[in-house]
Amino acid sequence: MDLTEVVSIAGKPGLQRIVGRRPAGLIVESLDARKKRFPSSITEKISILSDISIYTYEGDVKLSEVLKSLHEKAQGGLQLITKKQKGDEIRDFFREVLPDFDETQVYTSDIVKLVNWYSILIEFTDLDELLTENEDSSSEEEVGEEE
Repeated sequence: MDLTEVVSIAGKPGLQRIVGRRPAGLIVESLDARKKRFPSSITEKISILSDISIYTYEGDVKLSEVLKSLHEKAQGGLQLITKKQKGDEIRDFFREVLPDFDETQVYTSDIVKLVNWYSILIEFTDLDELLTENEDSSSEEEVGEEE
């Protein structure tokens, strides 16, 4: 599994993994202990994690890079934030992970959602493998573009 198979569906909690496709949408499975499968509709807003980027003052940074940085910091002892913390505390936390994030375009709710996604991924997937596979597919795409 890699980040191209993990999606967030607007209005549905948590993350889902794509397990199949159908003409009117996708078949997804929740990334939690229940592993509930359900069809998505073509009208639902579905975000594939590999396509998400975070705004910085220098450009965009892929979500996989942000997750990798967050994972390294968390392994190093950085305490994860919760949605109950104040906005300034949440932004201070994210400055540790991505120092040059664009504070006018990245909302506090985005940061909380990102940390929630990280918590789900770390609990229900092999995050190191997930990020490594995503790196491998990105490298292959770049090589293909140069030819």
